[in-house]
Amino acid sequence: MYTGIIQQVGVVKSVEPTDSGVRVVVDPLGWDYGPNPGDSVANNGCCLTLVKPMDEADGLMTFDAIPETLSKTTLGTWQTGDRINLERPLRMGDGLDGHQVQGHVDGVGTVAMVDASDGYRVRVSLDAELMRFMVPKGSICMDGISLTIADLDVGDRWIEVALIPETLERTNLGDRVAGDSVNIEADVLVKTIVHTMAHYQQATIK
Repeated sequence: MYTGIIQQVGVVKSVEPTDSGVRVVVDPLGWDYGPNPGDSVANNGCCLTLVKPMDEADGLMTFDAIPETLSKTTLGTWQTGDRINLERPLRMGDGLDGHQVQGHVDGVGTVAMVDASDGYRVRVSLDAELMRFMVPKGSICMDGISLTIADLDVGDRWIEVALIPETLERTNLGDRVAGDSVNIEADVLVKTIVHTMAHYQQATIK
């Protein structure tokens, strides 16, 4: 479980194909979190498992991604040098400063517009499956970042988020330009309500 509050921006060192998907090596750039093999780290919102001990000399983190992950996220497009948002799992007693994030990416959106003329706003186009989970002023996790939906258009299927300078400084979202893909995780509470209404609203409670 995560909060969508980014703790470090790392850099992709390599992405190599394996028999079961791809292996990604990330340099956390001196992040003071030291996970052990089997521990989870959110990479651009994807909950990935560390598969080997971090090298004491270079401090690199190694993860494997299987076809299911590659089909639902942007991970298959990552390249050496890409900046990656990192977050460790929520611990008992931590503050929930963002919102409840699972690290289970629902799909990929496409940046349609970046407007820095009046504040800083990013518009993202979504498919119909993702759009049904979008709520005005609701929460959205975009590339692992907890954000508030500032505006949306259900018919044209887009959402907009407004970014403060602190978010631009502490995350990689300022790197995004029109045409880029971003990982989207919808609010788990909204997904639960939509799923229940779609499948169980006619059920009789005994």
